[in-house]
Amino acid sequence: MNETGRGRMASLATAVGRGVRRGGERARSGVHAVTDRIIANAPRIAVRDLATLRRQFPGLGPEELADKLVAGAAGGTATVGAGVGAAAMLPAPPAMPTELAAEIVGVASIEFKLIAELHEVYGVRAPGSTRQRAVAYLGAWAEERGIDVAQPATVNAALGVQMKRELRQQVLRRGFRNMPSLAPFMVGAAVGAAMNRRDTKKLARKVRKDLRGKQIPWDLPIALEK
Repeated sequence: MNETGRGRMASLATAVGRGVRRGGERARSGVHAVTDRIIANAPRIAVRDLATLRRQFPGLGPEELADKLVAGAAGGTATVGAGVGAAAMLPAPPAMPTELAAEIVGVASIEFKLIAELHEVYGVRAPGSTRQRAVAYLGAWAEERGIDVAQPATVNAALGVQMKRELRQQVLRRGFRNMPSLAPFMVGAAVGAAMNRRDTKKLARKVRKDLRGKQIPWDLPIALEK
């Protein structure tokens, strides 16, 4: 290769490298923005306490009530996934990064509510104010586990660097998992719905398994808030 050819290859490599860096910066910026939106939304999400849940689902025991909550949440995230999955299959997806971000925020909101209400069902409500409980349940969503009120380190009162990092990692995981397969339009909608339903149920299984080991029976007083 002559000097001109080598110069062109070097210029191309430089341009590609610059494009990759810019793409990475945009991706990180998007993840940060989505994470910030999830954090801002969490304290505003209406979470039903145990008394409300028992009134709305009379005659059900803890496991039956938890099953109802999981089924409802899985149906909700499936609906979100179907809408975005269908949009992704269009010849020219409308603002796909925005669509994908909206899906992740929507799914996170539904799963956050599910996790908070599962803690109510199992008698393991996070202590503190509404915001402090929201932070604890965000941590549970990021780590796919139940909180442990007996271990203060697992119920942070503030969003530290580590928790934000874990939330961003969860956003990345869900973002990549939730991107529908490259398939025809209607299949894209079905895949998006099925993937979200599956992932929500998987998350619920992990959280419920964790909470069963800390469960407080309903016939005992709940004295978790100071």
